[in-house]
Amino acid sequence: MSITIERKAELVKEFGAKEGDTGSPSVQIAILSERIANLTEHMKAHKQDFHSRRGLLMMVGQRRRLLDYLRGKNEQGYSALIARLGIRR
Repeated sequence: MSITIERKAELVKEFGAKEGDTGSPSVQIAILSERIANLTEHMKAHKQDFHSRRGLLMMVGQRRRLLDYLRGKNEQGYSALIARLGIRR
């Protein structure tokens, strides 16, 4: 369900402003999106897993808050990020 260290490093390299940039909102949103996609696949197979469902909903809410923050700070960066990640809004 969780992402590998290598995949996380790829996301940091792809979405980060510089090497090792793990704290920027765009990197955090990309990592959360990857985890949400993995957990969504898990939920398709295990429909009765309510504990994982709660975690999924919490991650979606966290990503939504980060996206709202990014939208307020950098509208162009927000638009580019949701286009790159394929998030609807």
